[in-house]
Amino acid sequence: MLLSLAQWLQTLSPELGFFRVFQYITFRAVMAALTALLIGLAFGPMVIRRLTALKIGQPIRQYGIQEHLAKSGTPTMGGVLILISVTVSTLLWFDWTNRFVWITLIVTLGFGAIGWVDDWRKVVDKNPEGMRSRDKFLWQSVIGLLAAFYLAFSVSETSNLRVLELFGRWLQSGFSNNLPPAADLIVPFFKTVSYPLGVYGFITLTWFVIVGASNAVNFTDGLDGLAIMPVVMVGSALGVFAYVTGSVVYSKYLLYPYIPGTGELLVFCAALAGAGLAFLWFNTHPAQVFMGDVGALSLGGALGTVAVITRQEIVLGIMGGVFVVEALSVMLQVGWFKYTRKRYGEGRRILKMAPLHHHFEKSGWKETQVVVRFWIITMLLCLIGLASLKLR
Repeated sequence: MLLSLAQWLQTLSPELGFFRVFQYITFRAVMAALTALLIGLAFGPMVIRRLTALKIGQPIRQYGIQEHLAKSGTPTMGGVLILISVTVSTLLWFDWTNRFVWITLIVTLGFGAIGWVDDWRKVVDKNPEGMRSRDKFLWQSVIGLLAAFYLAFSVSETSNLRVLELFGRWLQSGFSNNLPPAADLIVPFFKTVSYPLGVYGFITLTWFVIVGASNAVNFTDGLDGLAIMPVVMVGSALGVFAYVTGSVVYSKYLLYPYIPGTGELLVFCAALAGAGLAFLWFNTHPAQVFMGDVGALSLGGALGTVAVITRQEIVLGIMGGVFVVEALSVMLQVGWFKYTRKRYGEGRRILKMAPLHHHFEKSGWKETQVVVRFWIITMLLCLIGLASLKLR
C-alpha cells in the first residue's frame, strides 16, 4: 500500500513521542505550508529563467492600460510553480486514503491543464485572447459537472463504499431528488437555517461555484500580486472551516454538519497558502512572473471545490467578495455594451474599463494602491466569514 511521507513517518518507532506529531492534522498542515513555501522559493528563479529562455512572455492588449505595455514580455505561466508546490507538498503530508483531497487535487490540476492550453496559445499564436471562450467554458463545465456529480453523493457519506451504496439507492429510487441533510445549503450567521438542495440542485450549485470561482479569480488576475494574496487569505480561511467540519467535537459545538474526512483539506489549504506566498515573492510589483491562466483557473477551481465540500458556498461568496465583484463588473460591462449597441446602435460602458481594478486605474489610482486596498478588503471579508463560525 502506498503511503505519503507523513503516513510513513507514523510507522517509524511509534513508541517514540516525536513521530506521534505526524498523526495531527494541524502539524501536517504547518509542514505542508512550509514545504510548499520552500519549494516555491527554491525553484522560483529556475522556473522564471526557463520561461524566459523559452520566450514565454505575456502579451499585452494594445487597447488596455498604457502603463502596462512595459510589462509585455514578462514571463507568464508561472502558475506552474504554484501547482508543483501545492501538489508535491500535499502528496507528502496528507492521508492518501482521503477522497476529498484527491478530488480537490484532480479539479485543481484539471483546471490548470485548461489554463495551460490557453496560455500556450497566447504565447505560440501571439494572440492575447488565447483559447476560445466557449471551448474554455466547455472543458471547465465538464470537469465541474464530474466533480459535482461525485460530491453530491460523497459529502453525505464516510467512504467511497458508502458513496457507491448511496448512488445505488439513488438509481433504484428512479433518480429521486433527495440527499441527506449534510448536503444542504448552509446559510451563515443562522444556527439552524439550511435549505435542501436535492441531487440536481446540489450538482447545479456545485458546478456554478467551481466554474464561477475559477473564472472570477482569472478576471481578478490583472495586476501584480492582486489575485494571489486574496487566494491565500480565502484558502486559509476555508482551511479553518475544513478543520471544523471534519471534527466531531468542533462541528457539534459550532452547530455545523460533521463531514468525515474534510479535516484533511486543511493540509491542502495550507499547501495552497505556502505556495501562494512563495509565488507572491516573485509576483509582487514589479512582477518578475505572472501566474497566467494555468494558475488563476486552477486556484479558483480549488477554492470552489473546498467550499463545496465544507458546505460553505455562501461564505466563499462573502470572503471572496473581491473575486465576485470583479467577475460581475465584467459581466455587467459586456452585457450593457451589447444591449446598448443593439438598442441605440452604439455600445456604451458602465465602467471606464473592466474588470473593476482597471476602472480604478483609469480613475487615477496607482497599481499598488489598487492591489493593497483590494487585499485589505479581502482581509476584512475573510474576518466576517470566519466570524460566522461563532455568530450563529
